[in-house]
Amino acid sequence: MSPAEKESRPILVAGATGYIGGRLAPRLLEAGYRVRAVVRTPSKLAGRPWADHPSLEIVRGDLLDGGSMTSAAEGCWAAFYLVHSMNPKVADFAETDRRAARNMAEAAEACGLERIVYLSGLGEESDELSEHLLSRTEVARILGDGAVPVTVLRAAMIIGSGSASFEILRYLVDRLPVMVTPRWVDTPCQPIGIRNVLAYLIGCLECPETAGETFDIGQPEVVTYRQLMRIYAEEAGLHRRLILPVPVLTPRLSSYWIHLVTPVPSALARPLAEGLRNAVVCRDTRIRELVPQELLDCRQAIRLALERIRQHQVESSWLDAGLIPPAEWSIPDDPSWAGGTHYDDSRRIVFDAAPDELWRALVRIGGTTGWYYANWMWAVRGLFDRLMGGVGLGRGRRCPIDLRPGDAIDFWRAARVEKPGLLQLAAEMKVPGEAVLEFRLREISPGQTELLQIARFLPRGLLGLVYWWAVYPFHNLIFNGMLRGIGRAIDRPVIAGPEPITDPEKTPHSP
Repeated sequence: MSPAEKESRPILVAGATGYIGGRLAPRLLEAGYRVRAVVRTPSKLAGRPWADHPSLEIVRGDLLDGGSMTSAAEGCWAAFYLVHSMNPKVADFAETDRRAARNMAEAAEACGLERIVYLSGLGEESDELSEHLLSRTEVARILGDGAVPVTVLRAAMIIGSGSASFEILRYLVDRLPVMVTPRWVDTPCQPIGIRNVLAYLIGCLECPETAGETFDIGQPEVVTYRQLMRIYAEEAGLHRRLILPVPVLTPRLSSYWIHLVTPVPSALARPLAEGLRNAVVCRDTRIRELVPQELLDCRQAIRLALERIRQHQVESSWLDAGLIPPAEWSIPDDPSWAGGTHYDDSRRIVFDAAPDELWRALVRIGGTTGWYYANWMWAVRGLFDRLMGGVGLGRGRRCPIDLRPGDAIDFWRAARVEKPGLLQLAAEMKVPGEAVLEFRLREISPGQTELLQIARFLPRGLLGLVYWWAVYPFHNLIFNGMLRGIGRAIDRPVIAGPEPITDPEKTPHSP
């Protein structure tokens, strides 16, 4: 098939909303390829700068639904497989990964795909291999057993802004001048910069010799995690960190420590921590001749990642993965029986300000900006959530000034972002029920804007009812303070309110 013919048929990207896929898809488009992004939640791509590219198709599909994957792959000539199931809500990620890989292999064969490119984990098979790396190896084997040739790229730690492994490194070194670590701190590894990973993935499409082959990708230098911590501290301008390895810290204990100190939850931290005990060093480096490029060393990759973070240019993040919590029950037009009885707390305030001014404050909420009032109370709630195994406030946001559907905001996730009128956050903290926090803007006269804040809660059982009525007395303090704080943030006066309203759908000034 000629290059022109290949460019006339799309490339399937499974995992386009994830950390790697969210960066690969736009680069494929820039390179002139047509891209078909298969995602479970198409709205998560709506805010991406490349979402309206004429060569992009967005289709709904689920790797655990073989039929939907076959439909998604129809007409494509190649596929990138960039998914895994390490998620706090997945009880057995290895079994889920097996099912997804079988469906991908069957869909590729049924639709006559010529290539599958899979990004796997680096590590030699043995009885000591971690469950996470063993699952990655198993997925490669399942894909390879199919009729479609598979190119497997095996990578160790990926260094880049927003990478889960890099975020663990960053938060540990930033927050702990003295670190008591497991023995894995001296395990040899061969990391790779995200820029080089993307170049290898695209390069495999343009190099027929890579079909059906497995390659190890990494920088030329072998380092230890202790050395990575030292290099990071130097690049971040921090004092030298004291690292004390001890033999008693198990992967389980390490994951709990990572859970408390970094934004990464223990369910994700544990398999990653277990993998750190395995030496991950490149053995087969033929890819360097087949797809030549300048490989960044650790210092260069860390420096670039820190620059992206400082400049608020984090293109994608490990936080992007996962579904937006369902909030259909909160839609006013749905009958009450659609989700059960829910409770509302609605407030109204009017500012001497244009909607765009207020919108700029709303989309900065959370993270380093905070919640505009009583941030210490939000911090206490976040700490409690973290101790209960939740996500807490520590994960922050991908970017402090930009917000897209699906973005994480502390222990919320942006469910709807409709500039400049509606922001809906769905709760991901540990609560006995489901919660949303919604903000609506409407210009009621030139230069005057009404802001409605609506907190809705769908309780789960008696404990959910107890929770709602226990926190309800604090709403006046926290929510009224937040609304006034938004006005202070933009330095605009309040004309009326804040005041409670009984029905935001019937208020004369609601949109």
